[in-house]
Amino acid sequence: MIQVIAGNKGSGKTKRLLDITNDALKQEHGQIVFIDDDKRYMYDLRHEIRFVDAGEFAGIRGCSADVFLGFLAGMLAGNYDISLICVDAFVKLIKGTDLKDTAVFFRELENLSQHSNCSFILNVSCDLELLPEHIKPYVI
Repeated sequence: MIQVIAGNKGSGKTKRLLDITNDALKQEHGQIVFIDDDKRYMYDLRHEIRFVDAGEFAGIRGCSADVFLGFLAGMLAGNYDISLICVDAFVKLIKGTDLKDTAVFFRELENLSQHSNCSFILNVSCDLELLPEHIKPYVI
């Protein structure tokens, strides 16, 4: 399953994602991973949640959507116990790709989700009215 939290900068997306991630500990059967582009929210998460600063990995921050998909797939290949991956600053992380060009990414992410039995929640900084049509079904 894929879910998207979308909205303009300053609309409370990150706070909502942090709350959802922390609350997921009550119901998730596997490990939870929170990916961000820096460490600023690391201490807002419960200690049981694996925090990943994607900015520490060469080639990930500002990469293409394809590279980011490979990063996610690699995480799941290395750890079969991950059941939820939450991604903050998705637009910053895929700076090399315009949101309107992410239809293949979302289709492949859906396949990855089904294959690995892992859910994804992405934080997308974009006005809801400007959000591409292929992303709108995932908005929560």
